[in-house]
Amino acid sequence: MQQPRLVITLGDPAGIGTEVILKALSDRSLVTDNLTLIGNRDLLIDRYRYLRQQIPATIELANPELLNIIDVPLAPAIRDGIEIGKGNATSGAASFTYLDLAIDRTLAGQFDAIVTAPIAKSAWLAAGHHFPGQTELLASKAKLDRFGMLFVGVSPHTGWTLRALLATTHIPLAQVSQTLHPALLSLKLGLLVECLREDFGLESGTIAIAGLNPHSGEGGQLGREEVDWLDSWLAQERQIYPEYKLLGLLPPDTMWVKPGQAWFGTHAQPQAADAYLALYHDQGLIPVKLMAFDRAINMTIGLPFVRTSPDHGTAFDIARLGIADATSMSAAIDLAAKLVTARDLRKIANPAL
Repeated sequence: MQQPRLVITLGDPAGIGTEVILKALSDRSLVTDNLTLIGNRDLLIDRYRYLRQQIPATIELANPELLNIIDVPLAPAIRDGIEIGKGNATSGAASFTYLDLAIDRTLAGQFDAIVTAPIAKSAWLAAGHHFPGQTELLASKAKLDRFGMLFVGVSPHTGWTLRALLATTHIPLAQVSQTLHPALLSLKLGLLVECLREDFGLESGTIAIAGLNPHSGEGGQLGREEVDWLDSWLAQERQIYPEYKLLGLLPPDTMWVKPGQAWFGTHAQPQAADAYLALYHDQGLIPVKLMAFDRAINMTIGLPFVRTSPDHGTAFDIARLGIADATSMSAAIDLAAKLVTARDLRKIANPAL
């Protein structure tokens, strides 16, 4: 088996992407001959020099001169319009170009996994790219309708692994109830089961599924979706996946108590589930970020390759200060390598796959 071939996109050059990458790659255990960066070389070197002046010498940074870089030339109008801390059309055009090239190279077989630094959706829109986020561009270029946004984090307190999948992602809250339907939830649950099996080696386990309404509808008193179709949908899914215990529909306000106990170690036997399915963005990400903001990883499942990303944004407000925490980026790089290895080992063990 060869080392996993990873490519890291530099993200929005006005944000903290280059900073967290250089801080993460100062850990030499993460750097291999098969790790490559995609971005503008001159911007990366400029950012390195700027950070070296801003932060204490005791804080290590990887020297970009020693890294493998696929240089993406930028038109002068774009290059000159990029300013640290100010996302705009030019920084959006740059970050889109980086990811677009990374996807093309990966689909062509050059890389096994993409690790993406943060982008700004507003900057993409200003540059004329109408995608809700990186996840949707990845799926579009891979020509997939079947994909999901899974958040993974390993607790530094207990070693427990948090896995949370979102049924719906970047849509207004008012559209959630109209967007949810049995086929969508079956698709997302199927993706989650496949991921647990193929990437995490869990042939059986427990999956907790949230209700939509407060108290899961309180028998129809606080919303009708549970009694009208969610309960019957879940009963059918239990027949499809007998090897998994599907818990639900759990009241959204209490579903996260046991994972919180498992994460922080506040209960001797919290009996947390192996994975959690949240029905909309904030229902899943508020608790995930409360527990694991500095180390959660965004993992796109359903793609023909591995994709991970730190679970934070561009942080334009601190981009000039040199104080960004690289823990999540380090974890994203580490997880990408482990997932590629796990998939390779599974293929060796099951040649028919």
